[in-house]
Amino acid sequence: MNSQPTAKTELHKFVPRPSRAPAVYTYGVFGWMRKHLFGNVWNTLLTLVVFALLILLLKPFFEWAILNANWSAADRRECLTDSPDGACWSGVIRWFNNLIYGRYPNELQWRVNLGFCLGMIWLAPLALKKVKRKMVIAIMAIILFPFLGNYLFLGGENSSFNFIIACIALAYLLILYVDIAFVYLSRKTMGEYLEPLFRRIHKKRGALWGYLSSWLLVTVLFALIFQDLTLVLVPVDVWGGLFLTLIISGFAIVMALPIGILLALGRRSQMPVFRWFSICTIELVRSVPMITVLFMSVTMMPLFFPNTIELNKLVQVLVAVCIFAGAYMAETVRGGLQGIPRGQYEAAKSLGLGYWYTMAFIILPQALRDMIPNIVTSFISLFKDTTLVSIIGLFDIMLMARNISNDKKWLGLHSEPLIAISIIFFIFCYSMSQYSLYLEKKLKKNK
Repeated sequence: MNSQPTAKTELHKFVPRPSRAPAVYTYGVFGWMRKHLFGNVWNTLLTLVVFALLILLLKPFFEWAILNANWSAADRRECLTDSPDGACWSGVIRWFNNLIYGRYPNELQWRVNLGFCLGMIWLAPLALKKVKRKMVIAIMAIILFPFLGNYLFLGGENSSFNFIIACIALAYLLILYVDIAFVYLSRKTMGEYLEPLFRRIHKKRGALWGYLSSWLLVTVLFALIFQDLTLVLVPVDVWGGLFLTLIISGFAIVMALPIGILLALGRRSQMPVFRWFSICTIELVRSVPMITVLFMSVTMMPLFFPNTIELNKLVQVLVAVCIFAGAYMAETVRGGLQGIPRGQYEAAKSLGLGYWYTMAFIILPQALRDMIPNIVTSFISLFKDTTLVSIIGLFDIMLMARNISNDKKWLGLHSEPLIAISIIFFIFCYSMSQYSLYLEKKLKKNK
């Protein structure tokens, strides 16, 4: 017998492959710079050219703004004497309080701070995860907070109606935070604690009646506490600075969206009256610049009221800015509505939903979510456009900055105030932009 192995059963000799080179990973700042700035020869050359240009451009500005700047001079002449080639920030520092509050009395500026703090406290629960009914909180802020802010900022002898609404707003805010504390302590809310008392009145709505009764009780308590409190009157004419800019832009931003939604729905309506009214309003406002709308509101609006009524210039400006922003917002919303597939309308109709239910729960939530970048861009543009109110005599932050150069001590100081308010505007606009990106990512995650 042949015991030699055949060629098919012969074993192959294992020859190992050479090991691969380990992957090079670099982390941190140097790794990022190596990857993005010095990845190859052309990237390195381009980076060096850009850095050289930045040094050429920024070095003189850095020397003027920081190294050679004067921070503690008593007037413009002293600035020029001490550092003729540097910035004179002393004028901006001495006028900084006016840039923020305008001509609001110094001893009463705590009311402005308190009002804005209450506004931020009101909106803070919107960022908490466990808080429910956030839409109700936002709507109550839109309805009630203007009365509370007006009571604090304006002062004087307010009407009984304004005083009661301010007490209602404070009571709502207090109950809101009490309920939030109960929720985080895993306990019942205030309405649920009072529910057994009102179950005899209404079996299904006992908690709601309990909540409303506690709200009423706290309102009466606040009214009794503050009934003798009289705040010093601060006329609107002395309001100014960043304070006034935030009031105008904040009110316009809040009102622009509902006005824009109504106009957009009206333009797409099948009813000719609403459709043509919306079209005429949108096209008329979009055809003229904002400064024209402001002048028209100041000069024409009083003609529509009796001579006995003296209109406030701030109110006239708020109406004009809201209409102007609403017209532009309407076109943004209309673009979002047109992007919704027709199947969504038909699906809602097949479920038996009416027009308003379809818009409120099916169409608008999808459209608004897709329009967040455009909406925030409109808000940022509106925030910057409010500086135009300085042309009609309101002392907003732009006009206060220009007044620095008219001060005898700081005559001719133009650049430094403009740079200062540019930084302030950048902080607000960049914050709005970043919040929109955060909101966009969050809504896409929950989509």
